[in-house]
Amino acid sequence: MFLWGTATAAYQIEGAATEDGRGPSIWDTFAHEPGRTRDGHTGDVACDHYHRWREDVGLMRDLGVNAYRFSIAWPRIQPEGQGAINVKGLDFYDALVDGLLEAGIQPVPTLFHWDLPQALQDRGGWLNREVSEHFADYAAVVAERLADRIPLWITLNEPFVHMAYGYAMGIHAPGQALLLDALPAAHHQLLGHGLAVRALRAAGAGQVAITNNCTPVWPASDSPDDLAAAAAYDTLHNRLFTDPVLLGAYPDLDAYGADLSFVADGDLRTISAPIDALGINYYNPTRIAAPGGPGLPFADAGITGYPTTAFGWPVVPAGLRELLNTLKSRYGAALPPIHITENGCSQEDVQGPDGTVHDQARIDYLSGHIEATRQAMADGVDVRGYFVWSLLDNFEWAEGYHQRFGLVHVDFETGRRTPKASYAWYREHLAGR
Repeated sequence: MFLWGTATAAYQIEGAATEDGRGPSIWDTFAHEPGRTRDGHTGDVACDHYHRWREDVGLMRDLGVNAYRFSIAWPRIQPEGQGAINVKGLDFYDALVDGLLEAGIQPVPTLFHWDLPQALQDRGGWLNREVSEHFADYAAVVAERLADRIPLWITLNEPFVHMAYGYAMGIHAPGQALLLDALPAAHHQLLGHGLAVRALRAAGAGQVAITNNCTPVWPASDSPDDLAAAAAYDTLHNRLFTDPVLLGAYPDLDAYGADLSFVADGDLRTISAPIDALGINYYNPTRIAAPGGPGLPFADAGITGYPTTAFGWPVVPAGLRELLNTLKSRYGAALPPIHITENGCSQEDVQGPDGTVHDQARIDYLSGHIEATRQAMADGVDVRGYFVWSLLDNFEWAEGYHQRFGLVHVDFETGRRTPKASYAWYREHLAGR
């Protein structure tokens, strides 16, 4: 069965930040620090999904999706990131899973979507190897409660983005600007993934996946310097987080002069434990040129000549087909079935007098990318699912509530949900399948 779904993340929609025993996450801390998020927005309330989840499940049932990718908030399960279990947190996800199944929707949980318990960040976060082991313990706790009803689990969401934005550049939580000294955060996330795969299977989980954010990398020209820069960027963004999982080895990091002394014997065997699927989040290609000076071995050259989203990202559906075929050719038999676990766009949505949003640009975006997925499947790429980002307008990380990705408009003052034209379009698309 092909999975047609929508996707969300806990900190972006749940709210209830201090209710029912939930502990603080790094995003609670980061968002409350002055200047970290646009207009000082926080996820304290967000979409109030914690209290309104039944309404949101109803929206998905009426939409006609057969799967829902959501994330579980680690600090809602273990407020300290280890040790004591918050039963009320497990109860919330237990009820959500049952509600989804009653609506005919397959739950697809992600165990880590960037909301690390602050207590673990106080001990170094993902720079601390011990966090990998705590992550596996947390995975076991959740799976012991839910594995009997969930066929597909995702360990991590976009470890590249979490490392790059959170640890290397400091524009996401936890707000550290370590540049290449952030590499241990990459390795320890991947180690946590491998340990979690083992823990999930021991607890009776069926299929296990990891979700990576990937991008086709286009050199700015055919010059040797631009080609080398593009290869270096491809290594950092794409291969660093996929080669170890699928091939059991890190790619050549000589362009970065990387010290991998933090990789212990046996780590890569753990990281490369067989997985059943690979999640791919796609938004746009990246065009890369040689750097103009010292520092990183690449420079973003920008992409012009395409429509853009409200984020300024180029809209290139053909890039998704290119990416999927690149993965197929790069990994061959080692590539498991793929799920497009996120694909969507922010737009300058305007509500009409009747409350509706006529978001034709989003409809065009989704239509183009679904067609690109179909073309890749015709090329022989084994794709098993497509999830629109996102079900709801939500807290868009450092951008706060200024970027709207949802099929459903959310009034953040009242919490009112209003399906957009894209919601109706996706419903019609699914009904025709």
